[in-house]
Amino acid sequence: MNSMRIRVLALLLLIASLSNAQIIELKKWLDTSPLKRSSLENLSFSRQALSQRDSEIALNLLVADKQTRILNKYSKGWDNRLIEHNHYKMPFFYQVFGEEPLDGRSLFISLHGGGGTLASANDQQYENQKYLYDIKMKSLEGVYLAPRAPTNTWNLWHQNHIDQFLNIIIQLAILKENVNPNKVYLIGYSAGGDGVYQLAPRMGDRWAAASMMAGHPNESSPLGLRNTPFTIHVGALDSDFKRNDKAKEWKIKLALLQKNDPKGYIHDVQLHNGLGHWMKLQDTVALQWIKNYRRNPIPQKVIWKQDNIHHFSFYWIETPKKSIVTGGEIIAEYNSSLNEINIVKNYSDQIKLLINDKMLNLNNPVTIKYKNSIIFKGFLHRTILNIYKSLSFKGDPNLAFPCMVHINHNKTIIEEELISNPKKYK
Repeated sequence: MNSMRIRVLALLLLIASLSNAQIIELKKWLDTSPLKRSSLENLSFSRQALSQRDSEIALNLLVADKQTRILNKYSKGWDNRLIEHNHYKMPFFYQVFGEEPLDGRSLFISLHGGGGTLASANDQQYENQKYLYDIKMKSLEGVYLAPRAPTNTWNLWHQNHIDQFLNIIIQLAILKENVNPNKVYLIGYSAGGDGVYQLAPRMGDRWAAASMMAGHPNESSPLGLRNTPFTIHVGALDSDFKRNDKAKEWKIKLALLQKNDPKGYIHDVQLHNGLGHWMKLQDTVALQWIKNYRRNPIPQKVIWKQDNIHHFSFYWIETPKKSIVTGGEIIAEYNSSLNEINIVKNYSDQIKLLINDKMLNLNNPVTIKYKNSIIFKGFLHRTILNIYKSLSFKGDPNLAFPCMVHINHNKTIIEEELISNPKKYK
């Protein structure tokens, strides 16, 4: 064996030993009680460059840990059909329909009507929503879950705490009923439809599709629905709050968006002739329509318009809370064959691009552009800490990213959570 081959073999063994050491250290950290763990950010192994193989191992370990912590905190609440979070309480009801598919169950989250009225009136709407679509669900498959809004305000389904509750419910349904995270659907009637207009675009990275029944959009925008199939059902005579006119306006808006972006904005808008606010269950066709779709958690193009309820992440893009501006728009897209990301539009002085090996080949140089001008070209690196951070809120392995790139003012590139002078691992 010549000296060159010996040196290459020695290097490969060194890489393997370092990677294995990182996984060993991670296992030790995970074996420690969460209350006694040191901050992962302060442990150097979490910020060292990671091989693709060990990145996958770390992801599995961290997902299992995240799921255990969610169950420890909320399992009893799920079993009691009552989730508590930040001083709010959300009762819920669910039924399971059909045989479980090999790829996991579907989840339909169904929001009741009511709004700014007496608690007893909202309770009645909640009871009605529990069984509203039973006949249709018997011909489908899935977990049909109806939550009871924690408040009795007019905007009961689009306040900040709702997003947090739905995040918890999705994670629990995945663990408790083997729901496939790419088969989660949002529906709602009347005030629940108001909520769908708001929640579908601002939580678009969680839904496979969404259906709005008999609601009003208020100030919401359809821009965030680029990758979320969306259907609207309203009675043609439902003129209160101009619900029928607003549905027509959104039909025009969605059609124009799709015309300009043919790969996005799948939609179906139906105004039911001769019917008012109650559509006599003609809207049940929406359940079959949305069921045809699956979520793509890493779409090649993302359009993110920031709602007045702020989110710090959307698909594979993040922005720090301090940099969020209501109404701000970010558009970015990646090209796997060119191994590049192009930021088309960006209002924020700081954003993060979250990258995994399904999007780009991290074993080869990556190009990052702003408005088609190159601002970076080179190797990027995976770390345990990035995986951990991307799982910390949503707990979704499909939205886990071992590589994070911090961009300042659309020109300065900094790799997130990486020690100095990293070695390159494949």
